[in-house]
Amino acid sequence: MDRRFFLGTLTGGLLGTSLAAEAQLAGNVPRIGYLEIAPAELPIAQAMIEAFRQGLRERGYVEGRTFVIEYRAAAGRVERLPDLAAGLARLKVNVIVASSTPAALAAKQATTTIPIVSAVMGDPVGDGLVASLARPGGNITGLTFLAPALVAKRLQLLKEAVPDVSHVAALSHPAVYGEQTMRDMLKEAEVAAQTLGVQLQVLEARNPNDFDRAFSAMVTNSASALIVFPSPMFYGAHNRLVELAAKHRLPAIYAFKEAVAAGGLMSYGTNIPDLSRRAATYVDKILKGAEPGDLPVEQPTKFELVINLKTAKALGLTIPPSLLQRADQVIE
Repeated sequence: MDRRFFLGTLTGGLLGTSLAAEAQLAGNVPRIGYLEIAPAELPIAQAMIEAFRQGLRERGYVEGRTFVIEYRAAAGRVERLPDLAAGLARLKVNVIVASSTPAALAAKQATTTIPIVSAVMGDPVGDGLVASLARPGGNITGLTFLAPALVAKRLQLLKEAVPDVSHVAALSHPAVYGEQTMRDMLKEAEVAAQTLGVQLQVLEARNPNDFDRAFSAMVTNSASALIVFPSPMFYGAHNRLVELAAKHRLPAIYAFKEAVAAGGLMSYGTNIPDLSRRAATYVDKILKGAEPGDLPVEQPTKFELVINLKTAKALGLTIPPSLLQRADQVIE
């Protein structure tokens, strides 16, 4: 087995010591499948699984006791996800945790009976994963980070940070979400750009090998700022995106704060690892007998604005005090 497909095992108590002992005596130890798109060795992938483990510990699970996690990582290759998901289905795990929308779509294709909890969904209704947020139906539930809904807000914040910007590049990962979700993200960006009086240029990157070409096109077309659309691939490769934005002196706003910690200018969105931690709540309920179709999809209630003043200074920008006052975190 490829070492990237298996990081380790996770076990924990669910119903207390006595029930755990009974389960072990019966030889019936439930297993949790965990499906990750990013390479297993990436720090963010490790942060996601560790956050999930933390969520389990908070609910009384004890590693190495009664529950096992079967971890599968696709090494950053979306095309591997269906085979990995099918493998988890053949193992007849008790529940599959999908770390992203592409992973959830692969899991849905693999099984209609095993419960699926997706920790980080862009738009579960738009992507056809659930019937509705309130009543998902089927075998999938989980959490959403509202991919299309926050695009306009990010563009507005970028305009506040760089008031004289007139041409904004948008980096998109085509087909990473369903057609409706991709259309909705683009529409939100286009309407916001028109309202803000900026020209929007959408550039695509299907994998990290496309980044250099995309950034060269931004410069050629005189882009003076950048908005990075949500994507698991962009999340995993955020260090490279930050590096290229700095090289080309492009103020950029991201959907995830990890990019700002790495030197990006700004981010606005929810805490991605915390979504993975909260996914443990759904797993707990399902293993106690709840049906996934009856568990409403959770929407975030808190969004964090993070600004890197060191990066702003390097770019020759002065962030307006009014924007700094609204920031949840300022890196100096």
